[in-house]
Amino acid sequence: MKCFHCDNCGMMVFFKNDLCIKCGHPLGFLPDVLDLSELETASENQWRASSSLAQKRVYRNCANGQQYKICNWMIPENDSNPLCAACRLNEVIPNLAENKNLERWEKLELAKRRCLYTFLKLGLPVENARGGKQPSLRFRFLEDEENSPVKTGHQDGVITVNIAEADDDEREHRRLTLHEPYRTVVGHLRHESGHFYWDRLIANSPNQKRFRELFGDETADYDAALQNYYKQGPSADWQGRTVTAYASSHPWEDWAETWAHYLHIMDTLETAASFGVSVNPDNAANDASQKISPIMFNEQMDFDKMLEGWIPLTCALNSINHGMGLSDLYPFVIPPAVVEKLRFIHQVIKSVRSN
Repeated sequence: MKCFHCDNCGMMVFFKNDLCIKCGHPLGFLPDVLDLSELETASENQWRASSSLAQKRVYRNCANGQQYKICNWMIPENDSNPLCAACRLNEVIPNLAENKNLERWEKLELAKRRCLYTFLKLGLPVENARGGKQPSLRFRFLEDEENSPVKTGHQDGVITVNIAEADDDEREHRRLTLHEPYRTVVGHLRHESGHFYWDRLIANSPNQKRFRELFGDETADYDAALQNYYKQGPSADWQGRTVTAYASSHPWEDWAETWAHYLHIMDTLETAASFGVSVNPDNAANDASQKISPIMFNEQMDFDKMLEGWIPLTCALNSINHGMGLSDLYPFVIPPAVVEKLRFIHQVIKSVRSN
């Protein structure tokens, strides 16, 4: 994600901010131009955006921002929906009468909006075309009930998330129990979005043949494959074929895990480039530092240049974490087989942008 600055005072501001902490001016995220903008009062309940990308357009606050203070996304004045482009995707929200659920929902929404930022930046479809047969992306945030646990997953365009994942202690417990090196809310959403975009971009398309060459035949019994994974563990050779152990369970899970990693790469590289980060992987004693190249979110996106920046950046980030006594920020290795899978995802996304 790019670095944002207040249009009024130039102070660095962040994706979730609704006020500049330096000058106190209101801020709002403009999903139509993907920018966080300083806002000036236009009329009652309306704001004029200062961002040069918005060209002085007028916006309204999202109802969830007004009522619950959990959303800073704005709504263009000609859009009659009371909810912003992110909040209107919710089918079910947590029961706010329950203690801590507002805090949980806020964490879930922030992770969801971060994912949506990347989808929109990449030009990926979120809503279905009018009259189309494919489902739109939707979200359900549910909590366990007695004898009825909620499983995070995707079905027919709907991503369901167990709101317990927003609790750090519960999520860490599950991470350790399931022997996962990495488990975050945004990671969950990126993974589950992979299942959504498999349906949208791969199933019954010309891409399906190449998918099967790289990931395998998805018609293999899915339930049986997962049962075997949890009973027997991952394939013995998974580290040479897949980016995670879980990815070895079934071609659909391999795609979803690889898709999530592609989104990790895109978001982190854009952030690093926006901050002007440079790395020097070969010899820190010389001056041959390599500046992370800004990503061109268009048909010219260069996969090899992206990967060239990603590998040394993750080494640097992991080392920084070690300096703070923390575990690896990116606890993964990308073998050549996974590089080709990532390249395929990159090509599929580029083809979406060119259509």
